[in-house]
Amino acid sequence: MIPVQSQLLREYNRLFKEMDDLYHELARRAGLSDSAFDILYTLCMTGDGCLQKDICNFSFISKQTINSSIRKLEREGLIRLTSGKGRDTHIFLTDEGKRVVRDKIAPVAQMEQQAFSQIPLEQQQELFRLTQAYVFGFRDLVEDNP
Repeated sequence: MIPVQSQLLREYNRLFKEMDDLYHELARRAGLSDSAFDILYTLCMTGDGCLQKDICNFSFISKQTINSSIRKLEREGLIRLTSGKGRDTHIFLTDEGKRVVRDKIAPVAQMEQQAFSQIPLEQQQELFRLTQAYVFGFRDLVEDNP
């Protein structure tokens, strides 16, 4: 028999995967790859002109995947790139990109807010605190076990 803690962890991981699957479905419905969806979502949250490294920090996608997805979005006319200081690259939405964000990405952010708002504030704070503790603890173990 599996200990209760392991069963809870398995259920937690299943819920995490279910959330990932929901975002994948939303990207599919929008006609976007997961990485393109994440890039446009980040631009929606941070605003025009964010740096490519901001997207790397905001998303769960590798730097290489973000770079290739940004190039594809640029070819498709959804974003334009502008050089900044040093190696910084600023990313701006084109008019078409703004339309896609308005029609496909912003509603997702609104759904997230609506779902989160259904949870009482104290429970929102507790969810954040506990998730943060789990992530920090797991990260420490990963870093300590090369």
